[in-house]
Amino acid sequence: MGGWKSTSVGLLSILLFSAGSAYGSGFGIFTQGATELGQANASVAHTNGPSAVYFNPALMSRLTGTQVEFGTTLIAPDREFRSATPGQDAKVDSTVYFPSNLYLTHTLSDKAAVGLAIFNPFGLGTEWSETWEGRYLATKSTITTFNINPAISYKVTPQVTLAAGLDLLLLDAELERKIPLGAGALDPNQKFSGDGDGLGYNLGLLVDIAPELTFGVAYRSKVDIDIDADVQFTIDPILVGLNPALPFILPNTGAKTTITLPQQLTAGLAFKPSDRLTVETGVRWEGWSDYKELAITTDLPIAGSNTIVEQKKWRDTWAANLGVRYQLNPKVALLGGYLWGEDAIPAETFEPGVPDSTSHLFCLGSEMQWERFRFAASYGYQQLEKRDKNNNVGLGLANGSYESSLHLVGLSLGYQF
Repeated sequence: MGGWKSTSVGLLSILLFSAGSAYGSGFGIFTQGATELGQANASVAHTNGPSAVYFNPALMSRLTGTQVEFGTTLIAPDREFRSATPGQDAKVDSTVYFPSNLYLTHTLSDKAAVGLAIFNPFGLGTEWSETWEGRYLATKSTITTFNINPAISYKVTPQVTLAAGLDLLLLDAELERKIPLGAGALDPNQKFSGDGDGLGYNLGLLVDIAPELTFGVAYRSKVDIDIDADVQFTIDPILVGLNPALPFILPNTGAKTTITLPQQLTAGLAFKPSDRLTVETGVRWEGWSDYKELAITTDLPIAGSNTIVEQKKWRDTWAANLGVRYQLNPKVALLGGYLWGEDAIPAETFEPGVPDSTSHLFCLGSEMQWERFRFAASYGYQQLEKRDKNNNVGLGLANGSYESSLHLVGLSLGYQF
C-alpha cells in the first residue's frame, strides 16, 4: 500500500487541475467570445459587443442600448505521450469540449452602463486509456466552472471610464483513476466527485489617450473555493476475497480541500489609424504562484491517513498577443491574431493531468452584421511546445515527453434591441 500513499494526492491534484489550457496557462480558459478568439483575445482596449463584460467591463461605455450575445467554442485537443519506456506510448482519447458564454449589457445613460456575464473561466479535461502507463495518475478527469459576473461601468471624465463587478464562481469536478495494487486488470478503480463555490471581484479601466489610441486594463481577483467531495472505490470481489481488509483500507468516504483560482491582469493598447483598421497589442499576467501546495482532508483514513499534502510550486505566468480587425465593408469584418503564453508548472512537479507548456496560438475569423444581428466565427490553432516529465511525481510513472495541440472553433450570435 506504500505506492498508494505516495500517489494518492495525485487524484485530487489531477482532478482539480485537469485541463489542457485553451490559450491560457495552467487550466485557464480564455475562449470567451468568437470575435475575440479571431483576434487572439487582443480585446481589452476596444470592443464591438457585450462580451466586453468579460474582457474589460469599462468597455461597456462604448456600447449603446441593450445588447445580448451567446457563444460557444468547440475545443478538440490532440495530445500524445512518448514514454521513456519503449512500447508504452499513448494518446488522449478524442473528446470535444465546448465552453460557452452569455452576455447582456444595458446603457443607463451617456455615462453609466450595466452588464451580466455567465461563462466557463477554468476547466476542460483529459481522458487517457485505462491501460496506459500513467493510469495510476489519471484515466478520465474533468472540471467545469461557471462564473456569474454582474458589472457596472461609469464614465468619470470624457476620457476615463471605470468599472467593477462581482465573480460568483461555481466548480464541479470528477476524476477516475486506477489504484496500484499490482493486480493488473483487477486493480481497483477510484472515482472522485466534488463541488464548491467562491466569491471574487473584477475591475476595469479605459483611457482614451487620443482619438485613435485607447488604453485598457482589466483585473480579476483570486477566488478561494472550498470543495466538498466523495471518494468511491470499485474493488473486484476476487481482490476482496484475497484481502478482506481492502474495503477498510480503501473506504468510500467524504473529503474536503480548498483551492485558490488565480488573480489575472490584462492590459491592451488599441490603435485605430483609419475607420476600417484596428490593431491591438497586449499582455496578460496570471498569479499561479498562489498554488503552492494541495492539502486534502478525508473523513475516513485512506491507507491509514486522513491528511495528504503535496507541494506544487506553480509560478506566475505572462502572455502577449497581437490582434487585427479590418472592416471590409459595413457588414463584414476580418479578424486575425497571434498569442504567445508561458506555462505555470515547474519541471519538478509536472504531471500528465496538467500537461501545460509554452504555447503559440494562431487565429483567423470574421464578424458579420445583418440588421440588428451580429454573427462571428473564428478558428484558432494552439501548438504547445514539447514538454518532458522526468521526476518522481507518481513514483516516476509516465515519465517521457508530452506533445499537445488544440483546434478551436468559436461561434457567437448577438442582437441589439
